[in-house]
Amino acid sequence: MARGRIKNVVTGAGPVPLLLVGAGGLAREAAEAARASGDHHVVGFLDDNPALWGAPIGGAQVLGGIERVAQYPRARLLLGPGRGRSRAILRQRLEGLGVGEDRYATVIHPRAVVPPSCTVGPGSVLLAGAVLTADVTVGRHVAVMANAVLTHDVVLEDYVTVCAAVTLAGNVRARAGAYLGQSCSVREGLTVGAWSLVGMGAVVVRHVGDGEVWAGVPARCVRASDGPPPVEALPRPATVGPRVPRFPVHDGRGRTRLA
Repeated sequence: MARGRIKNVVTGAGPVPLLLVGAGGLAREAAEAARASGDHHVVGFLDDNPALWGAPIGGAQVLGGIERVAQYPRARLLLGPGRGRSRAILRQRLEGLGVGEDRYATVIHPRAVVPPSCTVGPGSVLLAGAVLTADVTVGRHVAVMANAVLTHDVVLEDYVTVCAAVTLAGNVRARAGAYLGQSCSVREGLTVGAWSLVGMGAVVVRHVGDGEVWAGVPARCVRASDGPPPVEALPRPATVGPRVPRFPVHDGRGRTRLA
């Protein structure tokens, strides 16, 4: 089975140091994926909860609050919150601390399938068993969890969260910050709106609007979502074009290019 190998190369001196920002479930899963890849050395976690400081979590230590990022200038970063809205807000905080987009790592578990035709943006994580089939575009700060399947020409814009065992048929587009709950499925050619939420096990057969919560089989709109984060935390540029991402991308052959 062919698999595109994605590297984050800062120096030729071994694994790249990695800091997880946040110490929740996704951050710990990302730490394990980073270790398994062999591309990263997990330095530790940063979290603003003082009760966690010094605690061993996920095979490393919580080193202190987020402001301590300045003490690790050589480390790459990955945002740990499970929801894209929280990741967007956290990225904005880090920008205020002088952290640029070039500081973010891309973490791909070695059992994820990423063919050469697919691209993955900085700050994104793919866990074990995630499958990208052909010409899939994954934006910045995206989380794709275990055993999710993204088929041909799927586009995930910035801050999207794809939970475990989700299936997206061909040409599905998930707009910025969309959250796709565990084991949901989306029919081919549909759009899942920005900052929307699709519930666990839902079957989506119609377009999902921006800022909506959909659930059921077939899925229907049940209420409004929490909506986008504050405007200063929104992606710049706002969206990813289909197969023409406007940010540094990894091409699946161990190379990085600016598209």
